[in-house]
Amino acid sequence: MMKLVEAGSGLGALIQNGTLLRQVRYDVRRYQGVMEGSGMPIPGLFRIEGCIDFDLNKDSSDWINVPLTLKLDDGRSLGIVVVDSTGRVLSEGHGPLKCMCC
Repeated sequence: MMKLVEAGSGLGALIQNGTLLRQVRYDVRRYQGVMEGSGMPIPGLFRIEGCIDFDLNKDSSDWINVPLTLKLDDGRSLGIVVVDSTGRVLSEGHGPLKCMCC
């Protein structure tokens, strides 16, 4: 079972391989996998979904379906993938291309 644990929006930075692509408005939600019954979190089971302002007239289609980093306005960074030309973002799992914690 996935539980919504955080939602936020603001102005952040879209980064690829350490290079700033541009500032973006974002709206993201973070879900955490939890065990049914106890509600204890399941380490490594999470989902980040939401959107960024993305415009194919200004932004590169090369940014779609590749690992990117979204730096939030509070300084945290999330590993994301822009999954379509509407700016929908998604990240699932755990690891250096996902949660940036390891």
